[in-house]
Amino acid sequence: MRTTGITVKPEVRVTIRGDIPPALADRAGKKVARLFGAAHRPVLAASVRLSRHGNPAMDRPVIAQATLDVNGRPVRAQVTAPTAEEAIDLLDAKLRRQLERSALHWEARRGRRPSAEPGEWRHDSVPSRQDPWYPRPAAEREIIRHKSYSLAPSTVDEAAVDMHLLDYDFHLFTESGTGQDSVLYHAGPTMHRLAQPTPPGPHLLAPFKLALTVSTQPAPLLSTTEAVDRVGLLGLPFLFFLDAERGRGSVLYHRYDGHYGLITPAV
Repeated sequence: MRTTGITVKPEVRVTIRGDIPPALADRAGKKVARLFGAAHRPVLAASVRLSRHGNPAMDRPVIAQATLDVNGRPVRAQVTAPTAEEAIDLLDAKLRRQLERSALHWEARRGRRPSAEPGEWRHDSVPSRQDPWYPRPAAEREIIRHKSYSLAPSTVDEAAVDMHLLDYDFHLFTESGTGQDSVLYHAGPTMHRLAQPTPPGPHLLAPFKLALTVSTQPAPLLSTTEAVDRVGLLGLPFLFFLDAERGRGSVLYHRYDGHYGLITPAV
């Protein structure tokens, strides 16, 4: 008896905020669906979010974000643009690169020799271009998003892969060698820097291969209010600090709209 396998592609869930025509939402969904073939494993779920900020002073008011579940591993891309049409095209190109990067990482994990080309995941360390946040007056800034999640123990290499595939500027995780809440971000001569509440000697970290700069400065002990004041005073894109209220490493960051977001480990 002959059996026929049928692959069912998941529906791309598209949400829009602000003045985005429904026809463009449909276009974004179709573009993302066409990229399923570039994934190295089955795409189990897909979502797209298109947002337009109403402030006419913003040069690039449209944010487009896509997240795919590729056989259990999230792959994410985010872009900003002056128009929704441009944002959708930029998102299409960037998500394709993210899927190619994910496939290269998969091959490296299987033990195959990774390529030395710039696009190979261990070498592709240059962060994507990000526009500055909207210069909202300090008195109007609020923490409008607070995300708390369990930090899985990871090596520096694993954290770097997650940071790149999720298209983040920084990644909060528990470093498996020291057991400390840690943040990996783009900075320094190696383009990857690690910060921890209590800086260890590099030999205390779990083995890794990533070119890395380890910060020698301990994370400051601050309340959330004090962290907000420091970020505003120094104009930092984000601040890793030891949360005096929770006793854990946390990150306060500037959102694109000029407000703040807060990431804390789940207790």
